[in-house]
Amino acid sequence: MRVLHTADFHAGRLLRGHDRTPEIHDALVEIAGLARTERADAVLVSGDLFDTGNPSADAEHAVFDFFLRLRDAGIPGIVIAGNHDSAARLASVAGLLGWVGIQAVSQPSATPQDMIRTVETKGGETLVVGALPYLSERRLVKAADLLGGDTGAWRQKYREGMGFFLRRLGEGFVPGAVNMLMCHATMDGAVPSGSERTMQFDLTNAYTLSGLQLPAGAQYVALGHVHKPQQISDTPPAYYPGSVIQLDFGEAGEKKQVNLVEVEAGRPARVHALPLASGRELRTLRVELEQVEARLEALKGFSGLLKVMVSAPAGTALPGLKDRVLKLAPNALAVELDAPQDDLATPELRREGLSLMELYERYHRERRGDLPDDLRAAFREADESAKTEDVA
Repeated sequence: MRVLHTADFHAGRLLRGHDRTPEIHDALVEIAGLARTERADAVLVSGDLFDTGNPSADAEHAVFDFFLRLRDAGIPGIVIAGNHDSAARLASVAGLLGWVGIQAVSQPSATPQDMIRTVETKGGETLVVGALPYLSERRLVKAADLLGGDTGAWRQKYREGMGFFLRRLGEGFVPGAVNMLMCHATMDGAVPSGSERTMQFDLTNAYTLSGLQLPAGAQYVALGHVHKPQQISDTPPAYYPGSVIQLDFGEAGEKKQVNLVEVEAGRPARVHALPLASGRELRTLRVELEQVEARLEALKGFSGLLKVMVSAPAGTALPGLKDRVLKLAPNALAVELDAPQDDLATPELRREGLSLMELYERYHRERRGDLPDDLRAAFREADESAKTEDVA
């Protein structure tokens, strides 16, 4: 049996206001082509199909076109919701996806059979997948628990809750079938891309799972959430395939891939990395002020996307710097002045008088461009919800 494993599409992703969806669509077309040429019996997608819970029409087109291409190739798929996906939104189209051969698991369930998916291959083999969508820490670690224990206790409670689901899924494995586990979570020892830190996803403080918690009967564990491709466990073999393109400058230089898993019932899996060629290369250029023009002139043949960081003496003010850079490098998405600032020791002075909403707008503008209205509304709703919970 040949199973293709991918994850973390993040369709709809904006990078400094630049929509990466066309590149993500190209990557998904490439992956569908690989599934066909590599004669995959099934495709597993381990969450984060979209970058937001309310994706654009173009983002939905990119993902649904991928599923249609799999249908046209006669290849079934199984997908789970990630932390960036709207579980309710994915559940609402699960029936339609089923018509094209895609089984979607959007919400965790205490009934293990609700999260077990089966694929009968053309060769007469059976693939059984225990599919665990993203389960937020807030659902496993209640506010009352957070107020009454230390950080270690919270993380242990999270592990225990996730362990319950993993054990129940392991109980759903079938003798004589190929048995796999799929989940969207952070594993101990996972090495992050720079992008996870950019998205305030800090693995050093994250709730994590131990490889010892993975069901021993799983012949392969298809993980999603971490964007850097890596193997995280040997027994059972557990892999993050990573994101499908370099999503932001923290992932610059990373080679992207999907995993092809060759496996048969009762035998160890063989995992092969299939490189992806889609997506524009990202690069951060660090340059001294007096060398800006010369360095950018040397990069005129670079077709990817640039982040330019210009080093200058303390107190330097450079109006027009961005225009200078963009004149030579229209593909520069970000131009930052890297100069020592006198007020860095007292950052609270720069926040004085700003509301949480205003701080978030400033952060978003610096990182990704102007804050969209729907995201502003979602942030305001989350802020109000948090205040309500604090009072309760």
